[in-house]
Amino acid sequence: MSEHVSQVANAIRAAKAERRGALIGYLPVGFPDLDTSVEAAIAMAQSGADVLEFGVPYSDPVMDGSVIQEATQTALAGGFRVADVFEAVRRVREAVDVPVLVMTYWNPVMQHGVDRFASELAAAGGAGLITPDITPDSAADWIAASEAHGLDRVFLAAPSSTDDRLALVSEASRGFVYTVSTMGITGERAQLDAAARGLTARLREQGADLACVGIGISTAEQVAGALDYADGAIVGTAFVRALRDGGVPQLAEVVRDIARGTAR
Repeated sequence: MSEHVSQVANAIRAAKAERRGALIGYLPVGFPDLDTSVEAAIAMAQSGADVLEFGVPYSDPVMDGSVIQEATQTALAGGFRVADVFEAVRRVREAVDVPVLVMTYWNPVMQHGVDRFASELAAAGGAGLITPDITPDSAADWIAASEAHGLDRVFLAAPSSTDDRLALVSEASRGFVYTVSTMGITGERAQLDAAARGLTARLREQGADLACVGIGISTAEQVAGALDYADGAIVGTAFVRALRDGGVPQLAEVVRDIARGTAR
C-alpha cells in the first residue's frame, strides 16, 4: 500500500491534540435541496465538525434509520444525480478547509464506474469514501482506484466481526475505521452500547490506527463518552433532524451544542 497523506487522519489527530477527539458530522447531499445541503455542510464545519461526511442518497438504504431515509428520499424525489455529489464536495471545499468524506452504498459507485468516481471525487477535493456495504476482500477495484487517486478508504467494523476480519479492515482502511456501536440501523440511542468500547479495543489490538464510533450518538454527553475510548464520534440523525426541523440556523446551533462533547 502506498503512503498517502490522509486529510481525515490529520484532522482527527489535530482534534485529539487540541481537544479530546474529533466530531464527524453526516448529512445527505441534496437534502432538502442541493444548495441548502452545501450551505448546511459549510455551517457544520464552521460550527465545530472536524470532518464532514456527505451521504449519497440511495433507493435502498439498508443501514439508515427513518430520519435519514426520509431525507434521502426527499433528495431523490428532488432529482438528485451522482454528479451532484462532486459539485457539493467542490463547493464545500472552496468554502472551508475541512475534509469531506462521501458515504455511499456500493451500487452507485459501480454504476458510475469505480475509477471514474474516484477520479471525479479527487478532482472535487474529496477526501475519500466510507463504504458500508463492501468489505476489503471484495473491494480490489476500489482499493486500486483509491491508491491511484490518493483517497481514503473507510471500512466498517462491527461487534460481530472476527479478529481476522478486524485485522483485514484495519490494514485496508485509510483515514479511520468506522466502528459500528450496535448491529442495527442508524438513529439515536439513550445509552451508547458497551459493544463499541470492546470493539474499539479489539480493533486497536488488530492494528487500527484511528477508530471513530458511529450509530446512536446524538448528544454532547454521548460524544464525550465515545471519546473516552475512540478517536472520533460520528453524528448523523441528530444533525439531519435539526436541518429538517429548523433549517441551517438550527443545524448550526445543534452542531455547536454537540461539539461541546469534544472539549477537554
